[in-house]
Amino acid sequence: MTAQPDLPGKPTSASRTTLSHIMTGSDTNLLGTVHGGVIMKLVDDAAGAVAGRHSGGPAVTASMDEMVFLEPVRVGDLVHVRAQVNWTGRSSMEVGVRVMAERWNESTPATQVGTAYLVFAAVDADGRPRPVPPVVPETERDRRRYQEAQIRRTHRLARRRAIKELRANRAAEGFDDSRDAREN
Repeated sequence: MTAQPDLPGKPTSASRTTLSHIMTGSDTNLLGTVHGGVIMKLVDDAAGAVAGRHSGGPAVTASMDEMVFLEPVRVGDLVHVRAQVNWTGRSSMEVGVRVMAERWNESTPATQVGTAYLVFAAVDADGRPRPVPPVVPETERDRRRYQEAQIRRTHRLARRRAIKELRANRAAEGFDDSRDAREN
């Protein structure tokens, strides 16, 4: 599926953003490093801002495709969460996020500590899907990200289809997985 052709496209740079946050003691886990959930919230916040900017209104998190933690984040790190729209459908958008960290009191370059891909759905005031403008990749890197996002979307849809088929087959064989389906 492609974006709505009647909406003018928006360049990748139009909604790209960076959120920065200094990590404090209240952000730590039992190991003394920053809790992954804190980083995930920052990722969701940045991605949500980008999705809302691109779509011109409210957008909700539909899924987090992948969150990779590459390095631990420590108290005193200044974390930069950079996000941009990689791909758009009719009402959905994939947002790519890169998480960088640097010591707050040093002048060393920031290190990449994580990446994530999230899917957002643009919604109207009643919570129903609404159309989003197509994203217009501007650079070779943007075009690569767009193509990779299409691959991830194909895999998401195939995985969802395969799971539905498996559950339907199990139901046809007399297995009652209805409780499992409600739990997942």
